[in-house]
Amino acid sequence: MPTFTALTTLTGKENAEKLGEAMERLSPEPTGVGVFEIEDGSGLWEIGGYFIETPDEAGLAVLAAAFGAKPFVVSELPETDWVAKVKRELAPVEAGRFFVYGSHDADKVPADSEPLLIEAAMAFGTGHHGTTLGCLKALDRLANEGIVGQNVADIGCGTAVLAMGAARIWPNPVLASDIDEVAVEVAEANVAANDLTGRVICVEAAGFDHPDLKAKAPYDLVFANILKAPLVDLAPDMGANIVASGHAILSGILNEQADEVVTAYDAAGFDVHTREEIGEWTTLTLTRR
Repeated sequence: MPTFTALTTLTGKENAEKLGEAMERLSPEPTGVGVFEIEDGSGLWEIGGYFIETPDEAGLAVLAAAFGAKPFVVSELPETDWVAKVKRELAPVEAGRFFVYGSHDADKVPADSEPLLIEAAMAFGTGHHGTTLGCLKALDRLANEGIVGQNVADIGCGTAVLAMGAARIWPNPVLASDIDEVAVEVAEANVAANDLTGRVICVEAAGFDHPDLKAKAPYDLVFANILKAPLVDLAPDMGANIVASGHAILSGILNEQADEVVTAYDAAGFDVHTREEIGEWTTLTLTRR
């Protein structure tokens, strides 16, 4: 059965969200609509719909004009078994001692590794993206320096792969939070699949705004693999919630954005411990003064 996508871009979050809502009222209606900020500093947002029937291109043209968006690009997608494709293309990832894999590669797990199982159907945050890979490598470096995280949090945890990595190598439970309810559900499923129930505690929260996170502060390590703007906004809270000589591992930062993040965290009391670029993404390990 053929399927279709319809994609456009415009400036501004409010208009993008309104256009996304308007798309849901099309006939035939899309089976899903996504609204995403393009991570290049341009201020553009991408709005896309997924259709199992040929979309109404005239209706899409009217919506684009009404909201000041570029004309929609409609594409027919080839029939693909996406999970099978992802399984073929998502090879295991090694990040220091950590080995991130799907169950289809369970026979490839090295005996001396710290395994982290993330299924192909939950492919965001697997370690293939430069941001997640950078954070796992930063965690491995800290551990190699002899640091033992006694009180660790993962803010914006996604799949919770970073929280699980910390829980694999250090003794105490790790708190993992995400603002998105679905992400928290995915994180909990991953924690269970990795036999880490009780070792990683998942909560729905924005930043540190949750009673469990507040009760356990201050932390000696906090992960935040999100985006530049929320990282900058989070800097004062990081300063208030991390102990002296504690660390923050930050990513979701385009290389050209890294200096701005460093400046914000310098003002919040942090020095750069290490800085690594993987592709177009920078990972920062910071130390609280």
